[in-house]
Amino acid sequence: MSDSFVYTHTLDPRAAPLIEDLIREYHARYGNYFGEDGARQELYRYPPEAFAPPDGNFLLLIRDGETIGGGAFMRYDEATAEFKRIWTRADLRRQGLARKVLVELEQQAARQGYKRVYLTTGFRQPEAVNLYLGYGYTALFDRSVDPEVHGVLPFEKRLEGVASAPVRLSATTRGRGVPTNAPSTQNPAA
Repeated sequence: MSDSFVYTHTLDPRAAPLIEDLIREYHARYGNYFGEDGARQELYRYPPEAFAPPDGNFLLLIRDGETIGGGAFMRYDEATAEFKRIWTRADLRRQGLARKVLVELEQQAARQGYKRVYLTTGFRQPEAVNLYLGYGYTALFDRSVDPEVHGVLPFEKRLEGVASAPVRLSATTRGRGVPTNAPSTQNPAA
């Protein structure tokens, strides 16, 4: 069993499981809370270019040829990356995969010159809240209030001290519509 990160784009066919599962998950958790087709609208609200270098990036966590996780970021402001679409396959949760994706996104954001991360999660995603709080993110909302009052729960984290591994290009991603400056790193932990 081998896990690896592949930097690609949102239109890569390997991204389809991530995007479709996010739509199903958001719909199951929120129903029509954000509108009739709110989950799909949210996931397609940004153009693919928003998650492409030099301002953003999109990564997939691949295990034995299958997409098992992923995430993305885009420019929030000059010094801040906004993380989006952090996901792990439902049957593989509670194995630290979301944390691996989060760490890789932080390292890549630092490599691309960002000093801070901003992200939001929904009020019906306590697992995500716990992940971010447990990994050094600061809640930008009143945690003593019922999360549903806020709706969207924002977080931030400074990237000072985040190790950024050297950029390496993967031969498997070249020539497949992937920007030539998109790094791929192997994750030795399974």
